[in-house]
Amino acid sequence: MEDTTLTITARKAGVLGLVAVGVMSMLAACSAAPSDNSTTGAAKSDFLPCMVSDAGGFDDKSFNETSYNGMVSATKSLGISYKKAESKNANDYSPNIQSMVDQNCNLIISVGFNLKDATEKAAKANPDIDFATVDDNEITADNVRPIIFDTAQAAFLGGYAAASYSKSGVVGTFGGMQFPTVTIFMDGFADGVAYYNQQKGKDVKVVGWDVKAQNGAFTGGFDANDTAKTTAQGIIDQGADVIMPVGGPIYQSAAQAIKDSGKDIAMVGVDTDVFISDPAVKDILLTSVMKGLDTATASVVKDAANGKFTNTPYVGTLKNDGVGLAPFHNFESKVDKGLQGELDKIKAGIIDGSITVESPSSPKA
Repeated sequence: MEDTTLTITARKAGVLGLVAVGVMSMLAACSAAPSDNSTTGAAKSDFLPCMVSDAGGFDDKSFNETSYNGMVSATKSLGISYKKAESKNANDYSPNIQSMVDQNCNLIISVGFNLKDATEKAAKANPDIDFATVDDNEITADNVRPIIFDTAQAAFLGGYAAASYSKSGVVGTFGGMQFPTVTIFMDGFADGVAYYNQQKGKDVKVVGWDVKAQNGAFTGGFDANDTAKTTAQGIIDQGADVIMPVGGPIYQSAAQAIKDSGKDIAMVGVDTDVFISDPAVKDILLTSVMKGLDTATASVVKDAANGKFTNTPYVGTLKNDGVGLAPFHNFESKVDKGLQGELDKIKAGIIDGSITVESPSSPKA
């Protein structure tokens, strides 16, 4: 297990050396959040946006569902229709995207890193159709717009909060699959714990993820199943009293493991404010590390509908509210009274650059 008291600045050079070449090259011309000043009258009435989910499905109360809600919101605002295709497994990706092509969709949004290959193939075969990829930035094409998020920034705040709340001095995280869009959460979380240790002279440990070695605990998929529950139990068995599962529905299995343990363990949600999206787990939810998935997809749909499609990536950050930390909700009275003020100062420091937060998977503007 990594010594998380290691300073952030001491690791900076090593982290930068790990940044994926694909991330750097694709994001050389990243933009801020797209404008959201579309009007219903400006959009083409026959414009048809469509979306294909990953295996988590549109009812995952997380990643896919929030992205879908953004598309629905945009179409209601514009007064247009939409189509969707839900994937049950990886074998559905290509056929589902092709079904959207066959139904004359003007914009096809594929949700998740797993759909990269199928999306790239379809975009190449259909240059007159626009595509957008949620959480993938590896496709270089005029008709593909990446929608990505620097979630390390928000996860840094989540890690700091987890370390502050922990009574055992051990917090943990685990992921669905070892993709950059998953590990960026885990990097930020662990670095936030390390920053807390620096500031407070503490020694809170992180289990389930080693930032330096870039390895840790993964379930091998994004399903809420026995494997996810067993993985969560492994984190609990190492003494963690705060756990952040990263991978859509796998948090549901973690919640069950927490409840079955009978221990006082809190969970940190990801992608959306899970307190709101899934009240069934609100009693154990410390906070959530959020992506503005709905805002991003809605903006991209509106841009495309108004003839403003671009392949310049949308990059969500703390500065443009593309990522953020949810309120503590039921835990507000349980966290340290000064914690929110500390988090506000850290957020301001990340935005103005005085606090550096980087992951090997961080997008580069």
